Amino acid sequence: MPKQTKILIIDDDQDVHTVVKKILEAKAYEVISAYDGFEGLRKVVDERPDLIILDVIMPGKHGFDVCHELKTDEKYHFFSNIPVLMLTVYPEDREKMNLSMREGMMMEAEDYLQKPIDAQELVKRVEGLLKK
Repeated sequence: MPKQTKILIIDDDQDVHTVVKKILEAKAYEVISAYDGFEGLRKVVDERPDLIILDVIMPGKHGFDVCHELKTDEKYHFFSNIPVLMLTVYPEDREKMNLSMREGMMMEAEDYLQKPIDAQELVKRVEGLLKK
């Protein structure tokens, strides 16, 4: 039996976890949850996910910090190739953002998805990142 693809959701919003988990489990993905950046980084090491869905704005350690640490800190060297899909509530007007998407791309996030989440778009982005 082939290994089930494992996706880690790091977001402080329980509703986001519920929605994303339902969408992804319907496509036979295994979903693991973390509710802040610190827990998320621990679960990367413990669970070894195939993909990370990461919220930008979280208390404690925001998503850009988590992504930067994952991609550049030597202690996460073996996990730095895991694709990261950033979730954001930022408006499409990039000039109005408090934290720029350019900053996120410099952190090597592979893709971004706007909240509220569109189920078909989420699946399309996840499948695309997993094929790379």
